[in-house]
Amino acid sequence: MQRVAIIGASGYTGVELARILCNHPEFELTAATSRQYAGKPLSEVFPNLLGKTDLICENLSIDELCNRADLFFAAVPHKTAMDLVPQLLQEGKKVVDLSADYRLRDVSTYEEWYQEHSSPEFIAEAAYGLPELYRDQIKKARLVANPGCYPTSIILGLAPLLRDGLIDPTTIIADSKSGTTGAGRSASVGTLFCEVHDGFKAYKVGGTHRHLPEIEQELSVLNKDDVTISFTPHLLPISRGILSTTYANLTSDISEDELRKLYLSTYKNEPFVRIVPEGTFPATQHVRGSNFCDIGFAIDKRANRIIVISAIDNIVKGAAGQAVHNMNLMCGINETTGLEGAPFFP
Repeated sequence: MQRVAIIGASGYTGVELARILCNHPEFELTAATSRQYAGKPLSEVFPNLLGKTDLICENLSIDELCNRADLFFAAVPHKTAMDLVPQLLQEGKKVVDLSADYRLRDVSTYEEWYQEHSSPEFIAEAAYGLPELYRDQIKKARLVANPGCYPTSIILGLAPLLRDGLIDPTTIIADSKSGTTGAGRSASVGTLFCEVHDGFKAYKVGGTHRHLPEIEQELSVLNKDDVTISFTPHLLPISRGILSTTYANLTSDISEDELRKLYLSTYKNEPFVRIVPEGTFPATQHVRGSNFCDIGFAIDKRANRIIVISAIDNIVKGAAGQAVHNMNLMCGINETTGLEGAPFFP
């Protein structure tokens, strides 16, 4: 059994990692850190883990951590990650970082949207952890930058179209909705039950969400030229799930049958991307608790525009599940191991 540890186990991503890893046949979860809950059993902090793990939350130094595991999930906020990751790498450990600290390849772009970067020398070697696009790089990496949740849903939805030059990249509009777990577990007035229930609102409007440069970075790679999009996120009154509806003008007269063949061909060997049947569209309740990204589309012939709809669970495919997928690839085991479960329903 290979040993893994979670740094920052007290958030929604941390508990989702623990849930998946407790059932993983190839890895043993040997440490879970939390300053807030140090000394408490992880199953007391998260009763859903009762009987699944006897780990105690600990506040460990880097030296102590390095003796406990070979691969680490850094499930901590940006800035905190960049202070930890270099030390782990220098001790010969592998890291899947779930923060934004190593996702953006241009340091100045990162510093414009976040803050000064204290370890930019590691950015160039970090593999962007979207297996459907970067599987070969992930397999060889010691540091993987796990993608953001919104970017995962949008990039996978648009990848076949941009690669084949089927859409005008200057016309892309992404309209995304997320459950409240995307805001994290810390108490906030904006995510209180009474603030969210029976409501639906946009936030970070006008190109101000920090996932925007990450989305544009990866779409630009696919397009082989710079891409600028309009992106508006919304908060749904649900706990988990993302539905992204993305629009773009078509560059040629192509039928939905031809597009379906393209999507099926692109993702035919991808275990966690499902192209939904003709005449149906993805829904968050059909991916809940799973590592799937469901994709559907339609052509608006009146406007000569394609509408792509993708659905993921933001804390599985959008965070913890994708991180475990990356871990499997980094460690040379079957990439679907520990992630084969069907979605929760209802």
